[in-house]
Amino acid sequence: MSFRLQPPPVARPNRCQLFGPGSNTKLFAKMAASDADVVNLDLEDSVAPSDKAQARANIIEAIRDVDWGRKTVSVRINGLDTPYWYRDVVDLMEQASDRLDQIMIPKVGCAADVYAVDALVSAIEAAMGRSKRVAFEVIIESAAGIAHVEEIAAASPRLQAMSLGAADFAASMGMQTTGIGGTQENYYMLEGGTRHYSDPWHWAQTAIVAACRTHGVLPVDGPFGDFSDDEGYRAQARRSATLGMVGKWAIHPKQIALANEVFTPSGAAVAEAREILAAMEQAKAEGQGATVYKGRLVDIASIKQAEVIVKQAEMIAAG
Repeated sequence: MSFRLQPPPVARPNRCQLFGPGSNTKLFAKMAASDADVVNLDLEDSVAPSDKAQARANIIEAIRDVDWGRKTVSVRINGLDTPYWYRDVVDLMEQASDRLDQIMIPKVGCAADVYAVDALVSAIEAAMGRSKRVAFEVIIESAAGIAHVEEIAAASPRLQAMSLGAADFAASMGMQTTGIGGTQENYYMLEGGTRHYSDPWHWAQTAIVAACRTHGVLPVDGPFGDFSDDEGYRAQARRSATLGMVGKWAIHPKQIALANEVFTPSGAAVAEAREILAAMEQAKAEGQGATVYKGRLVDIASIKQAEVIVKQAEMIAAG
């Protein structure tokens, strides 16, 4: 282990992030009543340019008036390449209540993008005397974003989460696909005439996880566009969880249960993790640094792996 230890990320459930456009006020109460850990009220892609101002006002009112329970309430502002983002930030910070937990910054390409929003948010917090510090989450959606992913992860102490935005990322990379996440028809290898489909998002997800874990940020998988394909969603979510991501977006309410299912450690997994910890405690008491559990070697590294599962389960239960 390096002398400089990995900082732990914020301890909060983030299994599912449910998105809803700020222009559709009928969805707010349903989002609040859902089983999503995070709600993302959207001002960006799902809102038409002519509806931006009204959507912003709708979200500000909803943050004040809707009972969001224990959910993390986040607002996705417009990109820094638009004329809307500064007004999004100013109005949210000046008019929304302290129930606003996070601002999501889309299409982040470098650390300076985060710095720009941070400077504006910090100034308004000071001017308004806001006691609650607003957190950030960012979306990696471009070749520049993935190239600068580590500096982005380190860009601000406000940063708590980072997601991969597959659609814009694919467009920026020039990928020949119109799919949003999941297996791609032409991304395969042949073995004896049989197709084996690989994961075209794997390398980007791994880069995001590594950057996030280095700097104490939660890595989150982004959208899965085909909400009629439950098994496809589960498969991608399981790959993401195995890589170290803590949750996934839901662009349709039916995806909430799927995300929660995958990113909640099963009873069997938690029980096994506790058994490994107990076996290692026994080994330690006997002066041993390793032992055998169900026919396989477990050691100090196994303790760390088991603790991840147990701590995640305990955090979810407490939330």
